[in-house]
This record gives sequence, C-alpha cells and structure tokens, in this order.
Amino acid sequence: MKKIRTFAVTLSWVFLLLVFFLFLRQNKSAEVFHAVHVRTGQELPKVALTFDDGPSRQYTPKLLEGLRERGILATFFLTGKNIEGNEELVSMIQEEGHLIGNHTYSHVCLNQISQIRAKEEIEKASNKIYEITGEYPVFIRPPFGEWRQDLELSIDMLPVFWDIDTLDWKSKSVPDILKIVESQIHENAIILMHDGYETSVEAAFKIIDLLKENGYEFVTVDRLLIL
Repeated sequence: MKKIRTFAVTLSWVFLLLVFFLFLRQNKSAEVFHAVHVRTGQELPKVALTFDDGPSRQYTPKLLEGLRERGILATFFLTGKNIEGNEELVSMIQEEGHLIGNHTYSHVCLNQISQIRAKEEIEKASNKIYEITGEYPVFIRPPFGEWRQDLELSIDMLPVFWDIDTLDWKSKSVPDILKIVESQIHENAIILMHDGYETSVEAAFKIIDLLKENGYEFVTVDRLLIL
C-alpha cells in the first residue's frame, strides 16, 4: 500500500513538471513570435536614389553636401570620361559611404556597338574607378537601359535598371520631377536621376525630405537587390 502511495505521488510530480514545462515552452514560443513580429513591423519601406553620368564638378559637391546633411546614402553610376579631372569627387563619394557603379566610359549604347568594344567601354570605366577607390565596381547601369545579354559571359557585373525615371535631364523642372516620383513611388523603388543639373540636385533634396516624412528609408541599390 505504501509503495502504491509513493508511486502515485511520484506520478503526480511528473505530471505537474510536464504541465509546467509545456507552459514555459508555449510562453517562450509566443515571446519569440512577438519579437519577430515587432522587429518586422519596425522596418521602413526602402527606396534607392541613383545618379547617372557623373561626377559633375559643378553640381556633385552640392549634392554630396545635401546628402550628408540629411544622412542619406545614394548610388552613383559614373561615366569614365567624367571621372578624369574629378578624381577627388570620386574619392569623396566613396569616403562618404555611397555606392559607386559603372556607367561605361563614354556613355555609349551597348547594343549599337560590337561586343568587343562594349567590353572595352565597361572595363575602361571600371579601371578608372579602381585606380581611385581600390575597388572594382560590381554594378553597372547600361546607358539608355540597353544591355547586351552576351556580355554576361565576359563581364562579371550585375546590370541595374530603374523603376522610376524622373526625366530630370529632359524637363529640368523641379515640380515636374516631384510629380513623377509622387505618382509612381512604391516600396523598393529604384529612382533614376542625374547629378549634372542644378534642378536635379534641388529636386533630389525635396524628394528625400518628402519621402522621409512619409516613412521611407533611403538605401544603396545593393540593399534592395539582396532583399
């Protein structure tokens, strides 16, 4: 009889411990799920500002200053021939944490030249960038958005296009540029601009201020492409 009573007590303790363990496990799972949910909810929608054809001795310094003041990182697709004489600007772009990409050496349409010349255009621009930064660019934006598929076999770079073309080079109008962005903006959008026009620089600052007010986070394009 005593053995039966002892066994019953032991069984009761085992049962209580099992219930307690399951309770802790359930609460722990709930906490993990809640933490993940909160972390995801705090992430801001991301967009990327990109600037082609630079660097511009006249306007890139002003653009860099405004980006620095706003704590914004952008992506600069540099044209090789515009790097010459503006090496200090390229160094500034790198030192301030922006991403540098290739925009060919002389801004040619890659589909309208031979594969050999297209490769030379890309490599010449990459070499210019490497001489200054010590790094070969990983990303390329083909001028006019015209990419050659056969280059992927010989060029180890990732082409980057865009979601929103501000047409800033054409309108040279801050209100028109803002209107395009406001009407087309969405999460993970890549915005195409140029840093060779005063109106583009002014519009870029207004775009940043507007989208930040609406909860967007600005990142370099590599941050979007790995999502």
